[in-house]
Amino acid sequence: MNRRVVALHALTTVLIATGLAGTAKAATAAAVAAPDGFASVAALGLPGTTGGVAGPTVTVDTTDELLTAIDTVGPMTIQVSGTIAITSKQGVRPNKTIVGLGSSAVITGGGFDFYRSSNVIVRNLTFTNAEDDAVNVGQQSHHIWIDHNTFVRPVDGSIDIVRGADYVTVSWNHFAGTDKSMLIGHSDGAASTDIGHLKASIHHNFFDGSRQRHPRVRFGEPVHVYNNYFRGNELYGVASTENAGVLVEGNYFATVPFPCHSTSGYADSGPGRLVQRANVFVGSGPCEAGGAVVEPRTFYAYTLDAAASVPGLVTGGAGAGRP
Repeated sequence: MNRRVVALHALTTVLIATGLAGTAKAATAAAVAAPDGFASVAALGLPGTTGGVAGPTVTVDTTDELLTAIDTVGPMTIQVSGTIAITSKQGVRPNKTIVGLGSSAVITGGGFDFYRSSNVIVRNLTFTNAEDDAVNVGQQSHHIWIDHNTFVRPVDGSIDIVRGADYVTVSWNHFAGTDKSMLIGHSDGAASTDIGHLKASIHHNFFDGSRQRHPRVRFGEPVHVYNNYFRGNELYGVASTENAGVLVEGNYFATVPFPCHSTSGYADSGPGRLVQRANVFVGSGPCEAGGAVVEPRTFYAYTLDAAASVPGLVTGGAGAGRP
């Protein structure tokens, strides 16, 4: 089950955010759970990912308000109300929690970009029709938690974790018919920036008719892919390439012709290492595995759900507007 310790960002007064298009918004309480996986690990001067805790809470419902809030220096919890249209990929400064209110908060047309940013939570949002990536975690960004979101029709990737990014958790998201769901490692030529980085936990996500990259990994180790529900993925599930180290554990694959690529490489990328254990395969091909991988338990503790229970858990809990 979703084992989380819930912390309430309770407010007793109306907070005014300087510069938010001159509009004061009443901030309502937002419930945001504590992270797990790599986003919870104390490293690089942070105790884990705390987002905007200790800062003000503001509610935004216009493009200008949102863009001003994510560009504000210092901790802040940004509550997104309704549908907000943005373009391209907009930069997010460190120490932010961006959380949708209710079940209908939508970011449409664009996405979020992390460039040397850190300590950010993105939660309970639906991303639609992003003209590039919906979420790009790059350029040494670290401690990013992407949780309980829904991704629909981005032109490029739903989530990219690239260029030396580290300590990222992607949990309880719904990838609804996306094409390039998740890339970890920018290119085959990025060894100098990516080796020793790209540590990521990918768990309890619903890869629902999405085609590929769940994730596609270059160089990163360990990348821990566990308790996800893969359903009807046309091209493949997980690809470990360019000597990446990926643990695929406790997942449920249904009608996935190629659940895993690794020792044969993929496309133009050379082979990677992949360990698979405790997975369920229904109407699916074999998982290509080989080599040894650093155990995630050397970084954090976790409890694995039985793979047979994953479809029920994930369809009941993944995506925006879900508990």
